[in-house]
Amino acid sequence: MFKKLSKMKFHHQSLFAIIIAFAVISFWRGVWGLMDEYLFPENYRLSLWISLISGIIILVTTHYITKELM
Repeated sequence: MFKKLSKMKFHHQSLFAIIIAFAVISFWRGVWGLMDEYLFPENYRLSLWISLISGIIILVTTHYITKELM
């Protein structure tokens, strides 16, 4: 796959990067929209705190798991 990407012309690589960026942004917009809708929709502040704490727990856990794999 990387060999194919390196052989592509610059304008094709740029177009490919724009498509990927759009896909990533769309994905995260959807995730945030669903979290706003379903994760404590009546209590915005609690929803933010739960999201923050769960994100930190996931980051710390995956950091230690990947550290053990290396």
